Amino acid sequence: MSNVSPSNDLPPHARQRLADIRKSGTWGSALTSDEFAAIRSVGFEATGQVLGAAVYNVGYTGGYSCPGGWTGYGIGGYNRARTTVSSNRGYYASFAPFVKTMYEARRKAIGRMVAECAALGGHGVVGVRLTIGAFPTGGLEFKAIGTAVRAPGAPALKHPFTSDLSGQDFAKLIAKGWAPAGLVLGISIAARHDDWQTRAQTRWGAGNTEVTGYTELVNDARHDARQELDKDVTRVGAEGVVIAGMDLRVSERECPAQEGGRDHIVEATNIGTAIVRFSRSAETRGAPALAIMSLDPQRRQAARTNIGANRL
Repeated sequence: MSNVSPSNDLPPHARQRLADIRKSGTWGSALTSDEFAAIRSVGFEATGQVLGAAVYNVGYTGGYSCPGGWTGYGIGGYNRARTTVSSNRGYYASFAPFVKTMYEARRKAIGRMVAECAALGGHGVVGVRLTIGAFPTGGLEFKAIGTAVRAPGAPALKHPFTSDLSGQDFAKLIAKGWAPAGLVLGISIAARHDDWQTRAQTRWGAGNTEVTGYTELVNDARHDARQELDKDVTRVGAEGVVIAGMDLRVSERECPAQEGGRDHIVEATNIGTAIVRFSRSAETRGAPALAIMSLDPQRRQAARTNIGANRL
């Protein structure tokens, strides 16, 4: 067991649960039997299921104004003002406060999960699942749950790693000389005012045509989310990232700046595992020979004939 104590940030019931686990000498996990076997095959063992949670009341989200609300009413009847804004560009109409809360809440839940991992003597957490759900009495619950693992005999880590990879994918990563550095996030919310061009391109008689405004909206949200993900990879000192989930949600609202106007809002979320290389020799090892059976009946018959002839 590691001598790392639970973080003071952990709730009292969490500390008691961890104490009970250590006292019992048993452990639980969120692993399937295949995941358990895969983790054991690369020298790791499970130390227990770990959880981190945080409930947030989201009061101010930002985005209450619309920079494109008056597009079409400028000099000469047309205003070239930008009608798409994203949370990572600092516009007054962006959803930056809400995105900041999304980061803060997720990282707090992850931090509490890592503290439980350290208290159980783990070197990291695999199979992490990040979820958001409505809390019955109001607000949102951010939850991180996974299985703490350790490599017996290895010294304790100052900062245990986190990973959303399955047990099998974690084992493949280790076998190839790579290790998880931590979960990384990239979040962006972009809003687009439906200007005259967007409305014209979505009318019934417009035919099969690209809606350029919506293309710009989706591209802006995805681009900014990816940039934020790259920043997170740099923050944890990793070389790259393997992405398990890229979520895109689209919603619509009445424009707060123009009566009768509509806005579309896109929330892009990227979640992945940042990775670092610890051995190059594992990558240079030759792969074992792979036997391949042809699906062609004539070739299979010819192969059987050749094998029989060689045995004579």
